[in-house]
This record gives sequence, structure tokens and C-alpha cells, in this order.
Amino acid sequence: MRSLVVLLLLARVASADAPHTVALAPLSTLGAEASGAASKKLTADLEGALGAVAGTKVVTASSVGDAIKKAKKPHLKACDGDAGCLAEVGKLAGADAIVYGEVGGLGDVQIVYLELIDVPTGKVARSTTLQLGAPAGAGQGEDTQGGARGAAVRLLAPEKFLGHLAVTVDTTGATIYVDGKRVGKSPAPPVELAVGTHALRVTHPEYRDYVRFVDVAYADKPTDVQVGLQQFPIVERDLESTEGGATRVEYVHYVGAPTPWYRRWYVIAAFGAVVAVGTGIAVDAASSGPGADHERTINPPPQ
Repeated sequence: MRSLVVLLLLARVASADAPHTVALAPLSTLGAEASGAASKKLTADLEGALGAVAGTKVVTASSVGDAIKKAKKPHLKACDGDAGCLAEVGKLAGADAIVYGEVGGLGDVQIVYLELIDVPTGKVARSTTLQLGAPAGAGQGEDTQGGARGAAVRLLAPEKFLGHLAVTVDTTGATIYVDGKRVGKSPAPPVELAVGTHALRVTHPEYRDYVRFVDVAYADKPTDVQVGLQQFPIVERDLESTEGGATRVEYVHYVGAPTPWYRRWYVIAAFGAVVAVGTGIAVDAASSGPGADHERTINPPPQ
């Protein structure tokens, strides 16, 4: 019995967060109903986007207009964004919620202000904007936000307004952080994130940190970031081995880099031999075998 009550409560919460039937009111421009080919296309795009949200049934704008005519309430054709008036329109359409859109803008750029009105309460539940067209050099613009589909998700299911970030690093074993949180080591699979700007940081002990801000888009494919790490000019690492019960230390530095004083020939001469090898040198300590230290010089990577 208790389980049944819990399921009923969850169903009520789910229905409140994601309306089952949503009506789209006829779009308006400066208080007048919008018309023309562009308006019809925008209306069709919004209807398709709302219907693509899981569990949502859409009452089209034309059906809403027919319901108003049938009820012989012409004053409902010009609600001008009034939530109470729109809720009444939603009731005529048999919807749980109704979406109202006001189109404005200048030149080639149009901004559509959208509101989701809860029909039973007559209050605005959520609002968002949709940009149509973008001036040259404006960046990703609409693509980042997902257009009409992204706007529908932001209205009906904002918790699902997510994107994916794929970070490809040219070095294996680099640690990847997003917004200060460790998400994995390269190579790493794409990570799911809220759409918007995030701070990316990639670190590796032998390379300089890679830090930048990344805009994660609402799209079918992940936002891809290619990371090329820059190696430090001097790399020195200790390689320890238990072979023979001794510890072997290997010093690695680049050609042209200053040699530490404790590794210079006149310091080591009393303890070992110096042998010139090609463009580099190899220095062996006085003791030979698995526990002996070793130094080698390598050419630096191209800049």
C-alpha cells in the first residue's frame, strides 16, 4: 500500500514538472498576431520541438485558434501575454500548459520571447528566448542553444538541457578537470555537462597546464576540444628499480640545457668515466651494474 502511495506521488510530481498536453498559442508581434511564411515556419518548428520532448502531446496553434472561434470568445485572440487570459485559452484547448511567443528584433536578427503558462494556476512557470539569425562574427549563436528544440527543452524539461564535451589530448595520462572537478585521464570518453560555459584544465607532470573556457552546445554531437600540451624545456625524472636490490636513477635533460653542477664532468670525474656518444653524452657512475646512475642528453622537441 505504501509503495502504491509513493508511486502516485511520483506520478503527480512528474506530471507537474513535464506537462502532458501543451498548447501553442498563435505567435504575436508587438501585440498583433504574426503572419507570413517566416511566422508559419517558426510556428511549425516550435510545434515539432515541443512534441519532441518525451511525454508531451502538442495542441497546434491552428487548433487553438479553432477552439477560440468555436467558443465564440474573440477577445481571447489578443491575450498580449496576459497569463490569466492565456490560461483560459489553454483550458479551451484541453491543455495542461500553454506556450506563448512574442516575436521582436531588428534587421536580420529576431528574438522570440517564450513563456510557459501553467493552465490550472494561471501563472508563468518558465520563460526563455530563441534567437533567429545572427550577425556576422557573432559566434555559434543559435547553434549553441539548440534553436527551437533547445528552447522547447528549456521550457518543458530544463534538467535535460545538457550537452557533451569531448576532450582529445595529444598526451596519454593527462588529468582533465572541468569547473575544478576531476573528470578523468586522457584518453577519456565525453562527459555530460549543462549547456553553457565551463572552465577546462588539463595537467601533466611533464607539460605546461592547458587552461581555457569552453562553450558546451546543445547538439547531437559532443563539443570537441583538441588539446596540444607544451612540454617543459627541461624534464628531469627519477626512475626507480628494485632490480638487484639497488635503486637506479636516470637523469634526462635536453641538448643546450645547463647541466646541474653535481652532474658536471669535473665533479663526476673522480667517481666515473665520461664517454662522448653522437650528439649526446652518457655518464656512468663508478659503480656498474643494475644500481648505477645514468645520464643521457636528448634533442629538444620542435617548437
